[in-house]
Amino acid sequence: MSTRNPTHLTVEEAQKILKPFSCTNIKSAGSPEERAAIREALLLLAGLSDYQILGICADTAEGGLLALKTYAAGLGWEPPLDIANVEGAVYIKFNPKTGLCYMDSYAGTHRGVLVSCQSSGEGGINEMYGHLPLDLFV
Repeated sequence: MSTRNPTHLTVEEAQKILKPFSCTNIKSAGSPEERAAIREALLLLAGLSDYQILGICADTAEGGLLALKTYAAGLGWEPPLDIANVEGAVYIKFNPKTGLCYMDSYAGTHRGVLVSCQSSGEGGINEMYGHLPLDLFV
């Protein structure tokens, strides 16, 4: 991975950084430099879309809510504060455009954050990235 300043990423470079994180291919983010590049790539692509939706798969409600709060802050949203907790592994869905947010039990094995970038215009970003690390913005 390049050590250059990731704020100068192109769309193609950002997509290449996030491509290994797919719903079927779980990849971990290791070094601080790699994590910084992932954050910058996500911020660039999210900024080029009209809105985003988060899907969070975590071992506990506490871990899921921490991911929700830190991703929301990182992406410039106000996270909801009144989510009912669920015991065990959880799935949290948050749509900042509509304010919809809910938590439910999750029986799957995947852990991480899915970020769906949505655009209404032609040429906009319409992709899902993840499972990204739960603690990417911590």
